[in-house]
Amino acid sequence: MRTWVNGRLLQSPDEPAISVLDHGMIVGDGVFETVKIEDDRPFALTRHLDRLVRSAAGLGIGTPDLGAVRDGIAATMDGQSIGFGRVRVTVTSGPGPLGSPRGSGALTHTVVAEPCDRPPPVSSIVTVPWPRNERGALTGLKTTSYAENALMVEHAHAYGASEAVMPNTRGELCEGTGSNVMYVVGDRLITPTLGAGPLAGVTRALVLQWCAGEIDVVEQDAPIEVLRTADEVILVGTTRDVQAIRRVDDRELPAPGPVTRRAQQIWAREAAKDVDP
Repeated sequence: MRTWVNGRLLQSPDEPAISVLDHGMIVGDGVFETVKIEDDRPFALTRHLDRLVRSAAGLGIGTPDLGAVRDGIAATMDGQSIGFGRVRVTVTSGPGPLGSPRGSGALTHTVVAEPCDRPPPVSSIVTVPWPRNERGALTGLKTTSYAENALMVEHAHAYGASEAVMPNTRGELCEGTGSNVMYVVGDRLITPTLGAGPLAGVTRALVLQWCAGEIDVVEQDAPIEVLRTADEVILVGTTRDVQAIRRVDDRELPAPGPVTRRAQQIWAREAAKDVDP
């Protein structure tokens, strides 16, 4: 793992580098992106950085310095050989008071790069009763206020699953803590609309784009109970890519099913064409 903070490459990730008054630590006032590293190259970096800017604008913290961020990514990856890994980019509103109001200083920019294990091609999920507010102030923004997600995913791990999937306040299927959800009914691949409150995932967008014309794929809202009867269930995300789900709560499913396999094949083919689609 290598770490870069505000233009400086640290000697160690444990080296003190950020003020205890940074508002990202005090109240989670920041945004972030996790970018997959594949064969020493960040994948879909432009899309991730575009979303970082959108999230920062939505949170009202200003505009991240993307030139500096790209320098930080290059610095943390330079000299490493990372066949598979991730880059975490975090931008906070900078130092502030012990409370919700922000300070007036510069944004804090951090980048961390590390190799990691590739997620398995098949996994399990649990549904949780805690809803995502599709009308909330942070809806659609990728912020560092992740305590709710941390609680949910720990709940999932306690039940032997890798991810927790939640409804929105209307009881509709929304998203996972760090993934988007897709499911299959017949030959149709379906995912919730962005109006249901999920994050506009980079992988989600690429799957919708790449599968169009080869799979009947639609954005459509439905009660979360649809996962009890769906023929196949899929998670899509930055490091998961297109991951088949073999168990939803106590329900076993064949995984990967035929539509999932086709989506995985399309993903592998298209992703190999361009590292920054």
